Amino acid sequence: MAKRNSRTKRSIRRKAQAKVDKAQDESLPVLDSLTELPAFADLRPSEAQLDAFADYRAEVLAREGDDAELDLGCVVRLDRGFPAVLTRRDVFRAEFAARLTKGDFSRVAVGDWVCVRNPKGHEMGVIEKILPRQSDIARWKGGSRGERQTLAANVDVVLVVQALEEWRITSGRIVRSAVVARDCGARVAVVLTKADLAGAELVESSVKHVREVLGGDCRVSVVASADTSTDLSPIAAATERAGGSWGVESVRSLVPHGQVGIMLGPSGVGKSTLLNALLGREALQTGAVRESDGVGRHTTVARRMVAIPKAGVIVDEPGLRTLQLVGHERGLAMAFPDIAQAARECKFRDCTHTHEPGCEVQARFGGETSNVRLDTYLSLANEMRESAQTLDPDIVL
Repeated sequence: MAKRNSRTKRSIRRKAQAKVDKAQDESLPVLDSLTELPAFADLRPSEAQLDAFADYRAEVLAREGDDAELDLGCVVRLDRGFPAVLTRRDVFRAEFAARLTKGDFSRVAVGDWVCVRNPKGHEMGVIEKILPRQSDIARWKGGSRGERQTLAANVDVVLVVQALEEWRITSGRIVRSAVVARDCGARVAVVLTKADLAGAELVESSVKHVREVLGGDCRVSVVASADTSTDLSPIAAATERAGGSWGVESVRSLVPHGQVGIMLGPSGVGKSTLLNALLGREALQTGAVRESDGVGRHTTVARRMVAIPKAGVIVDEPGLRTLQLVGHERGLAMAFPDIAQAARECKFRDCTHTHEPGCEVQARFGGETSNVRLDTYLSLANEMRESAQTLDPDIVL
């Protein structure tokens, strides 16, 4: 038995060294050089996660008689699948214990709290257990198996970032992100960027439009481009008239100290530029803007936590091309609670809220001349019904 355990340990060490060599070949960033990483004190595990860590530590102590190398850690970066874990003592790259590599257990996400060892003399730590998540910001990956991709774990607020253009902003992508966020247990706020390219009139109508669709309690912040000589006072005034908040400081207030946010939005909307403004320095790479349409180029390639001065922590997420709504019915109901409540009182359970007799949704909301909120709800609900028909019937979403 002792010989077999020795061989197993040597095998684990060889695999760990092979991963380190591969990471170096792929030029992963040196963690000590990353000034934007949060400190351990910036992150707060929940009571449930602390209890789960204590239980596992007691289990290790009973099994091995020593838990000195075991520590509580948080995954603060993912570079091409290589997690970086932050503990009270250090920050280091980590691999997964052998029993975690079976099935889906090794699918760690930025924001995950983990039980980790960092043995002396080893190049990499070992993640032994992923602690229960308080929230799971995940999107549908497609296929018939109901597979989802977790974008970040244990997030308190989702910042839906959208660039203002020379035309009226469309709320479709914003609402999709809001539905996913609410379904996954997070709050929602909207950040509209590049306001100087839009002008005061468009900014005011866009803020009103977003608040009409998502409800007046949804916080909307508006910011300008990084470098602009435009007089922004008329735009700031228009933002406030529409019920929004102006400037970088308003974004900072969306993620207070001790909380974690994530920026969701397509490539080129200015997420990295906004993070640099929040940091007060050019810490994150930004891309040039195309002259043809004013859209920035994709620059973020790693999922990473960024500590914001005088605020909390924000997860910088690569731009998402698509955001399908499959299995997010609960999130749709949470984003539109008034309409969802009326839908429960319809005469027919499969009511589409368009033409059926006894439809409570149409009775309460259908009489209005223009109802962007209802139209958005009906469009997304219909999309979800059609998507559900393509799924494996054995998969419950």
